[in-house]
Amino acid sequence: MATESLSVQQAYDLLQPLWNDVNLADNFPTQRPLVAHYTSISTLERIMRNDEVWFSNPLFMNDLEEVKVDVVNGSNAFRQSQAVRDACKSPERHAELLRTFNGFYERFDYKHAFDTYVFCFSKHEPSDIDGLLSMWRGYGANGNGAAIVFDLSKVNFVPTGSPLVISKVSYEPREKRDAWIQKKLSEFANLLSTNEIPTDKLGIAAYQFFDRLKLFALFTKHHGFSEENEWRVVYLPDRDGDERLKSMLHYSVGKNGIEPKLKFKVAPIQGLTAPDLSLEKIVDRIILGPTQSNYFARSAVIRMLEMVGKNDLAKRVFASGTPFRPL
Repeated sequence: MATESLSVQQAYDLLQPLWNDVNLADNFPTQRPLVAHYTSISTLERIMRNDEVWFSNPLFMNDLEEVKVDVVNGSNAFRQSQAVRDACKSPERHAELLRTFNGFYERFDYKHAFDTYVFCFSKHEPSDIDGLLSMWRGYGANGNGAAIVFDLSKVNFVPTGSPLVISKVSYEPREKRDAWIQKKLSEFANLLSTNEIPTDKLGIAAYQFFDRLKLFALFTKHHGFSEENEWRVVYLPDRDGDERLKSMLHYSVGKNGIEPKLKFKVAPIQGLTAPDLSLEKIVDRIILGPTQSNYFARSAVIRMLEMVGKNDLAKRVFASGTPFRPL
């Protein structure tokens, strides 16, 4: 292939093998499990009243290594890689590759990281009407909250070009995550060395590597969190070129001070979601936490759902039977 005839799409295609380790058969949309979002009763009421779920910025979440460490480590390794330097075959091409890569890193660091958001779930077994004790303790108001169980088989996004990505989370210790970065750098260097990518298309190669690194960071956590069995929806602002979700970018003020939020309206969005998207469609059940497992609490939640117009969901309220009482 003559380098001068290489199109943008062909350059993208040459770097596509960087994504071959993504197991599509074991992920959304092939896999569509039930997933539970554990939260407080006040947040449950807000979600139901406003048809709105709040995505959080991962830099404010409970994994201190969340996202940024992998992006920083991977970017530093990219800049220092002798294999990548050799694959460029000239100092000038290597300088151009680093210039464009650093541009993507800086754009993410100063712009996109601020408005990258996640909404988290725990995989939920269909027969489970009690919820997971560890999740009640960690996220469900110490057993005093609720678990909103969503059915991913009822969730449909436009398959290409969406700024929303649904995937399960992988759990790895630090050393294995660093090993993944080195392996991916070797793959990238090999692709760069064996394909005729012209200098004016090196920015596409840099983008592909950075995008792969960013998605790895967003869907990988420290192995100490593995019992959460997490799935998440991620909003990527750089993929929202039409700004379909820009009006939902917001903030909240809480116990940790002020934080950026994406306040996602669970309603149809033309060109992005199915035309009948609603909480009533995608919520499979609502489980009240162990310390709310009494007739009066369940009846009050049912009344709340009826008063906010969620009569169908009022029929799907269960009370956890886990014999847990906080100390």
